[in-house]
Amino acid sequence: MPYATRDGLKLYYEQVGAGTPPFVFVPGWCCDHTLFEPQVAHFGTRSSAVSYDLRGCGRSDGGDDYEVATLADDLAWVCDELGVGRAIVVGHSLGALIAVELVARYPHLVAAIVAVDPGPFDPLPASRERFSALAARIRDPNEDDPRPEYVASMFRPGDDLARAARVATTMCSPTRETAASMLEGYLRWNGSAALAGCIVPMLVVLSSLAAQTSGSNDPARLLALKPDLEISAIVGAGHFLQLDAADQLTPMIERFVRDVS
Repeated sequence: MPYATRDGLKLYYEQVGAGTPPFVFVPGWCCDHTLFEPQVAHFGTRSSAVSYDLRGCGRSDGGDDYEVATLADDLAWVCDELGVGRAIVVGHSLGALIAVELVARYPHLVAAIVAVDPGPFDPLPASRERFSALAARIRDPNEDDPRPEYVASMFRPGDDLARAARVATTMCSPTRETAASMLEGYLRWNGSAALAGCIVPMLVVLSSLAAQTSGSNDPARLLALKPDLEISAIVGAGHFLQLDAADQLTPMIERFVRDVS
């Protein structure tokens, strides 16, 4: 299996295709590389397309540091190992935040970002309290793992039940320690500063569930941090746009890449 080894920690990746611009797909919290399959299959027909597993998720080794900066360092390591630079980095949920941090730390690696229903860059108090409470519940040995319930809230009535079950299985596979530590690391991240300093073109694609949250990623708040941000939305899809609405999302990515190129 292909691994990029950083300080003894093995990070699993897959690379298909060849050509430019290269694409790098970054999964979200407790997710793995398989949840970008439609986009990897599409863009890998004519470009290099890399997908990988965050530390502690999928086939990658776990660690003891899950700060967003560390996750961005891991991604940079994978890119360097594969000789990938000036990439279109497509991140889902937490993966979008990792992509923004990657620009802050390694701007030479990124040509543009597509943020697929990103987590809150600058969480309002209600969002911060919700994530903090979720991390505490995950850590509590006397409480059942709350992740299945949390994952269910990310889908809409009528969504593909088999797909939702597959995502739930994937997201419940990392240890509870990993899941909680990753959330806690996110809550310590200065996302507003990272987004304000993001120097590359960026597209944010929101789900139809985004408006039902506390408003942390309200377009006006995001544009105040990065005025050149492009923001769009997909109707009738839950949090996993890349799976539930691949027929809408993939052409949007293609159009954005053509425009910024």
